[in-house]
Amino acid sequence: MKLRVASRESRLAVIQSELVMEGLSRLHPELELELVTMKTTGDRILDRTLDKIGGKGLFVRELDAALREGRADLSVHSCKDLPMEEAPDLPLLAFSAREDPRDVLVLPQGVQELDPAKPVGCASPRRALQFQALYPGVRVEPVRGNLQTRLRKLDEGQFSALILAAAGLRRLGLEERIFRIFSPEEMLPAAGQGILAVQGRADLDPACLAGWGDPDSRDCALAERAFVRMLGGGCSSPVAAYATTAGETLTLHGLYVTPEDQMVRGTVCGPRTQGPDLAAGLARRLKEELA
Repeated sequence: MKLRVASRESRLAVIQSELVMEGLSRLHPELELELVTMKTTGDRILDRTLDKIGGKGLFVRELDAALREGRADLSVHSCKDLPMEEAPDLPLLAFSAREDPRDVLVLPQGVQELDPAKPVGCASPRRALQFQALYPGVRVEPVRGNLQTRLRKLDEGQFSALILAAAGLRRLGLEERIFRIFSPEEMLPAAGQGILAVQGRADLDPACLAGWGDPDSRDCALAERAFVRMLGGGCSSPVAAYATTAGETLTLHGLYVTPEDQMVRGTVCGPRTQGPDLAAGLARRLKEELA
């Protein structure tokens, strides 16, 4: 059986897709896997922040089209970069084991402290708001581009630091660039951060993915995404969610911010099989607290 796997063409996206393909090959050696890379609209437009150009959907539009048109059978995404609304004809079929979900601070090579004269580069309102609570008065400005592009801008002196996901740096073998790791208590991660999601057409035989997905990541991702979806969150809204599992119990931490930048956090625990319902209840409670 031949499967074509669609991926964004950035180095990180390709590495992530190859990780999925390697795992599938080990489990199902009969599969013939082919990587199909493409540049998405979100990769092309780099002079504006995502909330100004249409949101996270711009990173999946071309990949979704490839699936629908039969040019690909599966696509691999960083779960945190996926729109929260799932298309019925293109379901999320499996989720990888979670890499480090935390956010980190990266300084220019050879530098050991923040330069207050330069901004910190960060394209995420979620990260920016939480960072400024930790570092009052430090200026934050948007930075776009793939991870290597952002690191180049940092090392060229355009920024005093970057706020990035630990998972991407680790998958690229760049963990030595990490200066500080933010705990989830300091900076709550994005929904799905550190998890890879495999998407495909609804008519795909799921047997090709048997044994690959991680049940803990699946339950956490579904709860986190439900929380953000309930609050209408996306790239332009600093909503955050992070879940963990212990046995049959799921614990979800959520962050909600109003348009006036009022911020509230909360936690809920319950049966992991009820993750999305627990998430919806937490979202309603936090919204009512700031009503």
